[in-house]
Amino acid sequence: MTRVTGVIGRFFTGVGMLLRGFGFWAKRPAIMLLGLIPAAIVFVVIVGALVALGFSMPTLTDWLTPFADDWADPWPDVLRAAVGAILFAAAIVLAAVTFTALTLAVGDPFYERIWHAVELEVGGAVPEHDLGFWRSVRDSLKLIGLGFLAAIGVALSGLVPVVGAVLAPTLGVILSGRLLAMELSSRAFEARGIDGATRRAILRGHRAQVLGFGVATQLCFMIPLGAVFAMPAAVAGATLLARSALDAAAPAGTPQPTPAPRP
Repeated sequence: MTRVTGVIGRFFTGVGMLLRGFGFWAKRPAIMLLGLIPAAIVFVVIVGALVALGFSMPTLTDWLTPFADDWADPWPDVLRAAVGAILFAAAIVLAAVTFTALTLAVGDPFYERIWHAVELEVGGAVPEHDLGFWRSVRDSLKLIGLGFLAAIGVALSGLVPVVGAVLAPTLGVILSGRLLAMELSSRAFEARGIDGATRRAILRGHRAQVLGFGVATQLCFMIPLGAVFAMPAAVAGATLLARSALDAAAPAGTPQPTPAPRP
C-alpha cells in the first residue's frame, strides 16, 4: 500500500510540473506569448486534418467493413460506429504527437527562449549547446514515427471484445502522454550533451512523474484550443521535470548550483 501511495504521489508530482509550467505565464508573459505563434499555426493544420477525417469517416468505415452489409439492422451501424471511434481515437493520438513534433520544429527559436528562462529560474549555469535545425527536424520525424506506432497499438486495442471501447482511449492518453513527456523534456538533456540512451536511463527512475506530466499535458491538448495555450506551459513544465531528474541523478556531494541572474 505504501508503495502504491508513493507511485500515486509521484504521478501527481508530474502533474504539478505542468501546473508550475502554467505559472510561467505570470512570471514571463512575453516569451510565453511568443510560444503561442507556432502552436496556433500547427494547430490549424492538425485540426483541419482531423475535420477532414471526420467527414470522410462514414465512407472509410463502409470501405473497411463490406462484410457487414448483409447483417441485420442495427448491427452494421453499431460495428461501423465502433470502428469509426477506434480510428478516431488512434488519429487523436497521432495528431497530438504530430502537433508536438511539428510545433517544436517550427517554433524552436521561441521555445528555446522559454527553456532558457526556466533554466535560469531553476538556477545554475545554462548550457549553450546548440541543437541545430536539422537535429530538431530529425527528432520531430522520429517522434511522428513513434506516434504512428502508438496509434496502431491504440487501434488494435480497440478490437478487444467488451473492454476495447474503454481501453483504446485510455491507452491512447497514456502512450501519447509518455511520448510527449519524453520529447518535451529532451532539450534540457541534449543541451548538456546527454545522449538518448542516458536520458532514458535517468528518466527510468522517474516513470511516475513522467507519466503524470505527460497524461496531464495530453488531456490539456484534448481541450478545444487547449493545445495552443498549453504548449508554452508544457515546454516550461518539461524543463522543470528534466531538471528535477538531472538533479536527482547528480552524484552525492555535488555542490548545488547557485542561482543565475535573470536576463
